[in-house]
Amino acid sequence: MTVLDSIIEGVREDLAKRRKSLNQIHEEMTQAAPVRDAHLALTGDEMKVIAEVKRSSPSKGALSAITDPAALAERYQSAGASVISVLTEERRFKGSLADLDAVRNRVDIPVLRKDFMVDEYQFFEARAHGADLVLLIVAGLSDSQLNEFAALTTELGMRALVEVHTHQELERALEIKPELIGINSRNLKTLEVDPKAFAELLPQIPGDLIRVAESGISTRSDVEFAQKYGANAILVGEALVNAGDPNLAMRELLGQR
Repeated sequence: MTVLDSIIEGVREDLAKRRKSLNQIHEEMTQAAPVRDAHLALTGDEMKVIAEVKRSSPSKGALSAITDPAALAERYQSAGASVISVLTEERRFKGSLADLDAVRNRVDIPVLRKDFMVDEYQFFEARAHGADLVLLIVAGLSDSQLNEFAALTTELGMRALVEVHTHQELERALEIKPELIGINSRNLKTLEVDPKAFAELLPQIPGDLIRVAESGISTRSDVEFAQKYGANAILVGEALVNAGDPNLAMRELLGQR
């Protein structure tokens, strides 16, 4: 079993414990805040940042306690983030839907529910908790799931960040005509990071799509490397949550003095 398989197994177990009736989750969706346009937020000539609220990871373990995720997200927004990513996976990342609620209620920019989306219920759940953007990890989905989940995301008014790590995954992703594609330099099956994924895959993405570089970005040179190959947005978690001053850390990543 790969690391990804293990994580998905845990996600399914946790989902079974909290699953509500469809009537109940649909009722909660009607009370959710209107969707914010994540695509618009990530469009433009300047490098955009998806700043992540991230307590822990399978590769690094505990990163930061983050006792007030909403306050951290507010600092990210003040520092110039375009989107806030909130981990909601519980076992490996120590996230929660409560974190998503808290962040969505505090910031004015779009919010990504960062999780391993493997059941259609999670999409209704994401919208009920105010998510504007969800993650579709191609490595963890079949072609039919990828198509169905992308369509459901659109139906619910949200956007999908479609994440890939290999050429084969990118080909599968492009089949569903995505608006946003993330290149993850971390292999989720082994947790190894190889920035060559940016150099190999970013240039293969059509220029009219939002191209997001994910994982392994901690310095200005990392950002420049991703940008050189076509990234127009970066997703950063560890480098920001470990920084004493997220505002300064973000400025340094963007080359702003």
